[in-house]
Amino acid sequence: MGIMTTMEAKVKSRMPVTPEILVSRTGEYLLQRGFISREQLQQALDAQRQLQEAGQRPLIGQILIDLGMIDRSTLDQAITEQIYKLKTALQENNQLLERRVQERTAELEAALQKLSELSQLKSNIIANVSHELRTPMTHISGYLELMASGALGPISAEQAEALKVMQKSSDRLEHLIEDLLSFSLASKGEFTLSLKPVDVSTVCQAEVNKVLPRARQANLTVKWVIPDHLPEVRADEEKIAWVLGQLLDNAIKFTPAHGQITISASQEQTGVRITVTDTGIGIPKDKIPDIFEPFRQLDGSSTRRYGGTGLGLALARQIIEAHGAIIRVYSQPEQGTRFEFMLQCLEEPPIDPP
Repeated sequence: MGIMTTMEAKVKSRMPVTPEILVSRTGEYLLQRGFISREQLQQALDAQRQLQEAGQRPLIGQILIDLGMIDRSTLDQAITEQIYKLKTALQENNQLLERRVQERTAELEAALQKLSELSQLKSNIIANVSHELRTPMTHISGYLELMASGALGPISAEQAEALKVMQKSSDRLEHLIEDLLSFSLASKGEFTLSLKPVDVSTVCQAEVNKVLPRARQANLTVKWVIPDHLPEVRADEEKIAWVLGQLLDNAIKFTPAHGQITISASQEQTGVRITVTDTGIGIPKDKIPDIFEPFRQLDGSSTRRYGGTGLGLALARQIIEAHGAIIRVYSQPEQGTRFEFMLQCLEEPPIDPP
């Protein structure tokens, strides 16, 4: 009892941070080293449990000292050995972890290099194939035009209708080839812009006029909301016109009959925001990021209803980002879709040449 009273008096005070706190299972280690017997360890554990039940937090090493089973130097020696082994194990684990990280990093770098090479190869193949297709398509389109005009001899009404279908298909192929070439240039970092002052109203009106016949044929209403006297923006007019044409084409493609397509523009601070909105089938929220991936179609089946290569929106995003802007899309299924982007206004009015 005298020993227990002494122990209780010691542990009632605030427990200092000692080396023993830094290691675990000190009693087991002392047993393995032969400093104590199994019976002595059990006696010390029983004493520790009694003190814990009394709300105290005694350390097994201190209890063994208080019970006279070991001295302080023996405990310090055992704890030092434990800390050294722990330090060695941690160093070995860290070295192993570092080697694994280095190996994994090397594997990832090799995979990225391979991916980059494959991407470059894909771009080269697309560019080469597109260039090879361009010349024969030019010949085909030229001769179709000659035949349709009657320059190569008279044609019947049935032949004229067949030539009209062939010309439409030829035009689609030419557009596809141009898209492939633009995509390959953008993928290889050879995408360039010819920036100059651009009148947004004029560009929007021109693109609306191009799609009006198709929209009317599909029984769609095209509305445009462009205020007068919008400031000019600094942009590549040809490429921005292509983007607007692509957005309007998609709106027509994915809007059922009796729907409406709206193109609008508005000045906001230092830029002009351009928006193309439709009342079409919409896009599920989780699918919106996919529409900007090249060669991706939301309906990838062989029986999909809507045609296309999946390049249009990928190229549109690259063009808009090349202008230092972001193309955004807001959509919900069966509630239509809205695409918008903002082009920067001219910092100062252009100077007329003398």
